Amino acid sequence: MFSSTRMPLLIALAALPGFLSCVQDATMGDSVIQAASEIEERKPAPDFTLKDEAGRDVTLSDYRGKVVLLNFWATWCGPCKIEMPWFVAFQRKYKDQGFTVIAVSLDEEGWDVVRPFVEEYGLNFPVVVGTDEMADEFGGVAALPTTFIIDNEGWITSTHMGLVGRGEYEEEIEALLCAQSGVFCEDS
Repeated sequence: MFSSTRMPLLIALAALPGFLSCVQDATMGDSVIQAASEIEERKPAPDFTLKDEAGRDVTLSDYRGKVVLLNFWATWCGPCKIEMPWFVAFQRKYKDQGFTVIAVSLDEEGWDVVRPFVEEYGLNFPVVVGTDEMADEFGGVAALPTTFIIDNEGWITSTHMGLVGRGEYEEEIEALLCAQSGVFCEDS
């Protein structure tokens, strides 16, 4: 749900060769990561309630007790299409260990374009359509994809803007799941 005043900038930036993320702000880098140990004060993830395709409420605080990968994306975003199969695999691999992905589409066309994407990619986690206002609660979404890793207590532990490696996500997820379980976890 990008405003029409932002659309010309998005189109121009998306046309740049080698562009790794769907960036709204040309000053952003490929990836911005804020690890919990690198920031003075972690921030709680803002709560929200949005409807899924079936009209059911998806409320972030209902996932308290789980590690959440919260991804802001759009169907037209190339890097988002690269990440989605990873997220499907993460959901399959970690769902029984206290993990979930929640995908928040920022497509202006809403479910008309999101529904076919969900079906094509076989998304196996909650998908909702967000708003600019909701994205602003997370500090604004300057690039797509933007992904927040949220611990089981609802705190944002890292933020990724743009495309980052699958392994980086997996390391963060496994570290939080290990910490959540309270048992010693070996490197795999």
